[in-house]
Amino acid sequence: MTALATLPAQPSAAPASDRTTLLRQLRRVERRKRLRAMALTLPLLIFLAVTFLVPLGALLMRAVENPEVAASLGSTGTALQGWDRKAAPPDQAYAALLKDLAAIHETAQAGVLARRLNTEVGGARSLIMNTYRALPLANADSPAQARDAMIALDPRWAELPYWWAIAKNSARWTPDYLLTAVDLKRDAQGNVVRVGSDEAAFSDILVRTFYISSIVTLCCIALGYPLAYWLSTLSARRANLMMILVLLPFWTSVLVRIAAWIVLLQSSGLVNRFLQFIGVINEPLALLFNRVGVIIAMVHILLPFMVLPLYSVMKSIPGNYVKAAISLGSPPFKAFLRVYVPQTFPGVAAGGLLVFITAIGYYVTPALLGGPADQMLSYYVAQYTNVEVNWGMACALGSVLLTATLVLYVFYRRFAKAELSLS
Repeated sequence: MTALATLPAQPSAAPASDRTTLLRQLRRVERRKRLRAMALTLPLLIFLAVTFLVPLGALLMRAVENPEVAASLGSTGTALQGWDRKAAPPDQAYAALLKDLAAIHETAQAGVLARRLNTEVGGARSLIMNTYRALPLANADSPAQARDAMIALDPRWAELPYWWAIAKNSARWTPDYLLTAVDLKRDAQGNVVRVGSDEAAFSDILVRTFYISSIVTLCCIALGYPLAYWLSTLSARRANLMMILVLLPFWTSVLVRIAAWIVLLQSSGLVNRFLQFIGVINEPLALLFNRVGVIIAMVHILLPFMVLPLYSVMKSIPGNYVKAAISLGSPPFKAFLRVYVPQTFPGVAAGGLLVFITAIGYYVTPALLGGPADQMLSYYVAQYTNVEVNWGMACALGSVLLTATLVLYVFYRRFAKAELSLS
């Protein structure tokens, strides 16, 4: 009993207040770490927001924005709100149109309005500009007099299509650009219908864009797969040397490479002369200013984007897997197809996605090496931006490309998740 009484007392559990204080300190330390990490990444986030997200948002907004008519003909749009678009427009619309045109102080603003309406109905540009230059009209004090004066100035003001164009575009936001980008439109009553076969163009252009991009992607896979496999079997020193040769096109401007292909593929170029020299052909092949030349040049430019993901995946695959399959009785080629190739699918998917997304946005190569029937969607984006000066239509076509890119990325993510679940 005496020995037991002399034993030191066991330390008691820490009080609840001490545990609460310790947990609070740990949370404070974790919060400081998160804030420090956010502070380090904040400049990058701001850079991405300014250079990527803001322009992307502006692109999507401009694709549905329709400010030209709404800003210049606000009173006219209000006067046409109750119009059934079957009978003649009310007399108040004529008076409101004269008032709105008179309020335009700069000829350039009137030209923007006229050009916008001319995209809806032919002849609207001359109609608007002639009326604008003739202001003020005599004997146009009342709405009925304004109607008679405008029709006397130009009889086209009695035709409904011009008023339909004004009424349809009187709202600041419109789906017309996006509908036109997929060969749809709104009729006079506002219903969405398909355009006529003689007007439909963008569906064929979009299909052509995807077709050329798919052919280029398949060619890159066919050429890049054996090349990446051969590189993965080399020693590190030789593989690095060969990889420098693969990446060598990146050191040359795209325009320089296209100019080189023009020299090579023309009728008297090196390719045709070599084929004639070895007796394969008797007369030069048409390799330039057609789809063949476009595909050849695009494959040459985009091939490294396929080789790099494939090489990185193939380099990480252990070589003893195929050897084990062969040792168990499988033929070498069958072992390669059933053991090695499935492990390279992530590289094929990543490289194919990278090549395809890059290809659908190509503009310079088809414009310089292709013919009129080989131009892709990006060519028309540039056309509407630089020539037609129709920013809404250009942004709508860009939105179509963006949507296609996002859809492909979603499919890629699902494919990658399926591969991970199988592995």
